[in-house]
Amino acid sequence: MDKSRCAGVLLHPTSLPGPLNNGDIGHEAYRFIEFLYANGLKVWQMLPLGPTHEDNSPYQCLSAHAGNPELISLDWLADREWLALDKIKSVKTDQNYRAECLRQAIHTFQKEAGDEWRTRLSKFKIKHSYWLEEYALFVALKNKFQMLPWYLWPVPFCQRFPDALKMAADELSEEIDRVIIEQFIFFTQWQEIRSYADRFGIKIFGDMPIFVAHDSVDVWAHRSNFKIDADGNMTSVAGVPPDAFSDTGQKWGNPLYDWDYMQQDGFRWWVNRVTTQIELYDWIRIDHFRGLDACWEIPINDETAENGQWRDVPGEALLSVLYETFHNLPIIAEDLGVITERVIKLKNSFRLPGMKVLQFAFDGNTHNPHLPHQHKQDDVIYTGTHDNDTTAGWLKDEKSFSRKYFMVYSGCCNDSDAEKIRSMWRMALSSVSFLCMFPMQDLLLLDSAARMNTPGSIGGNWSWRFNWQQVRPEVLKELAKLITVYQR
Repeated sequence: MDKSRCAGVLLHPTSLPGPLNNGDIGHEAYRFIEFLYANGLKVWQMLPLGPTHEDNSPYQCLSAHAGNPELISLDWLADREWLALDKIKSVKTDQNYRAECLRQAIHTFQKEAGDEWRTRLSKFKIKHSYWLEEYALFVALKNKFQMLPWYLWPVPFCQRFPDALKMAADELSEEIDRVIIEQFIFFTQWQEIRSYADRFGIKIFGDMPIFVAHDSVDVWAHRSNFKIDADGNMTSVAGVPPDAFSDTGQKWGNPLYDWDYMQQDGFRWWVNRVTTQIELYDWIRIDHFRGLDACWEIPINDETAENGQWRDVPGEALLSVLYETFHNLPIIAEDLGVITERVIKLKNSFRLPGMKVLQFAFDGNTHNPHLPHQHKQDDVIYTGTHDNDTTAGWLKDEKSFSRKYFMVYSGCCNDSDAEKIRSMWRMALSSVSFLCMFPMQDLLLLDSAARMNTPGSIGGNWSWRFNWQQVRPEVLKELAKLITVYQR
């Protein structure tokens, strides 16, 4: 990785402004890239881009490869005359409206697309054959079975009987073709975003969750890679023990990997997964990197994660295969939480950058590794992450940090919230860490109402969006000055 000093912003595309229920990768995404460039910021970090379940969590997706159709730009489709927005019939919700627009655009594409577009589609299908058709069949079957999870489908389809799958592929061929074209559109739009960012020298920094959802095409189609029984049921699930985020730990509910099988198979599933990630991003954060050394295994019937136990993982063997396959693999390790010497050794043996979070630094312990004077050049420093409160919200919580220590350490001139947030900027930007990342909320000085996610909670997450009226030119002018002062 290029470890030149730089700074960037953490903002998921769904948080971009726009008229529908979530942001997308249309005009506002291009405007955001221009905003980064204009203010001296060089990195756009985001959450996973996969198709989500009803809770909209990007960490519980239907596929480890596919793009979320909710991120497809309708304006892009209209610009290519595949979509006539004025002819869309009235529908009840934004989500239904977007889906109807996509259906119309794909129908038009199928009837009117020229040879160049059809050739591009054929090349896309060949390039992505290792996941695309099985994902399209999976989505078509989910629609057929009223969105039930695959392990509740009729046995022939749950168990993937060849005759049943062939019959479904014939019966649902139109739906399968629609899903394939939908993914073609997403990846085409995304590559245009990446090319535009590259013109401005902006790196796209993505996120790869270590685990996948139980109800996903990955588990349905490649179940030998996972610890599930013959009926698709789990006896234990993934999570983390009690930590700074939760006194009872976090029970994520993801299936655990069958690492013995994966290793015997040469980690083929992981190689395929990383192949897609490299196509999407310049840099890749492995979420919960700690899980490549050992995973927290929780009995399926436990209500909390407290009674789990660590299970060893062949992370060194996996990373060795990945680096042999992808010689310039740009990985950053999310090494927060319960970190052991073994985890540190694994990270350091592959010279992977790790993470530091300023909101974790001010407990009064002068040896706290998140304090700026403890940082190393390989670190990536954040004021907070998508799982933290905004910095403005954090500062109002007297239990979250030692205010006295913070004030002395930061050298704040006064006790105003704005000054304290700016002091967080200065500490992050002045750090020796090569990369400094700000959640967009912290550049807008927003309070807890703008929080993206509260770990362990259900509902109310992943829906925050900003608008351009919240951007204060005088604040950004000060930020740009600090970026210059600290040579980022």
